[in-house]
Amino acid sequence: MAEQFEHRQASQLSRLTSAAISRHRHGDGEILIVGLGRFGSSLALTLVDLGYDVMAIDSDLAHVQEYSGLLAHVVQADSTSERALRQLGAADVATAVVCIGTDVESSVLTTAALVDIGVPNVWAKAITTSHGRILQRVGASHVVFPEAEMGRRVAHLVTGSMLEYLALDDEFTIVETTVPRWMVGKPLGQTQLRATQQITVVCVKPRGGRFTYAEPTTVLGADDLIVVAGHQRAVERFAASTDD
Repeated sequence: MAEQFEHRQASQLSRLTSAAISRHRHGDGEILIVGLGRFGSSLALTLVDLGYDVMAIDSDLAHVQEYSGLLAHVVQADSTSERALRQLGAADVATAVVCIGTDVESSVLTTAALVDIGVPNVWAKAITTSHGRILQRVGASHVVFPEAEMGRRVAHLVTGSMLEYLALDDEFTIVETTVPRWMVGKPLGQTQLRATQQITVVCVKPRGGRFTYAEPTTVLGADDLIVVAGHQRAVERFAASTDD
């Protein structure tokens, strides 16, 4: 059960990270994933599904063998070695993501090596705040905290008012939630949500149907699901009102 949850957690975080990478990539070259643990392997497979060329490196031969049939380029190597990275062509990738877990030294040395060989866009996974600060100091373009991000996400979901939660940045969020009773049977255009609550209904999923764009004339049903976007506090207040 715990292993299934961790795998699902890694998969959810990999989708969020891959979306962020897509927004911040430099160029159209290959993406390098360093470390094929739960998070790194899930991220690599998600990026492949999205159509990106992915090369992966891991120091563990078992991981390399496990993913050799799923990834086009996966090799065993010492990622802390500049020489090894250059020989593998890592200097030519557009983006690199260091997904090394608890080995902080390897994580930092690998990040520094990728920066030194000229990779323009280096992402790195951090497990603590101090780890993240060190990664930034050695030149990481972006530092992600998967455990902390998932903790915040789960905290919003366990309240029961949100079915899905996605933070686009520190302030703006998108959530999937149910329809509050006061909105049932009303066209969206009459609810004045943006003016009164500073949120926007992006799309609607009728019971038994599929998500579709929300229009001013859309009338919401009691069993519909809606996706709402807005600043975090405004969205949280709105989601809480669905329990009333």
